[in-house]
Amino acid sequence: MNIQDNAFVAIDYKLTLDSGEVVDESEQGEPLGFLFGCGQLIPGLERQMTGMGVGDRAELTVEAEEGYGPYRDELVRPVPKESFPDDVPLQPGMIFQGTGPHGPVAIRVKAVEDDKVMADFNHPLAGERLHFEVTVTEVRAATQGEIDAATQAHDCSEHGGCQGCGQH
Repeated sequence: MNIQDNAFVAIDYKLTLDSGEVVDESEQGEPLGFLFGCGQLIPGLERQMTGMGVGDRAELTVEAEEGYGPYRDELVRPVPKESFPDDVPLQPGMIFQGTGPHGPVAIRVKAVEDDKVMADFNHPLAGERLHFEVTVTEVRAATQGEIDAATQAHDCSEHGGCQGCGQH
């Protein structure tokens, strides 16, 4: 079976940036498993993996527009300092987990002023070209339980289920 919508897929991968910095990779013997076609991967990676089969290896490059999007200056804005934990000395570069209208969001501290924090709501990899080394370790028909779980987790129901909606 080759990778297609509603297939359960598992991959070993390594993600690097243009600089060569490794920013993520699967643990040895613990491939990343996901339901293909339901937006559980960034669109550019999913698109390029379509049709691959078990044992296939590829080096894939995903531009920012098909990854985590371009870096947007308007997503850096002031937040009242009291919105952050009192017991943590705030420093530029710190990352906090918050909740937005579409789920969890990373908030990076850009600067700390007297009563406010300049918070960056861009994804940490926004604006980055992403380089993946991928090896497909498993491709099979997904169970109904896996499809149901992915549909609930990504609210694909409004798009007709996980039939390649690409939404999450």
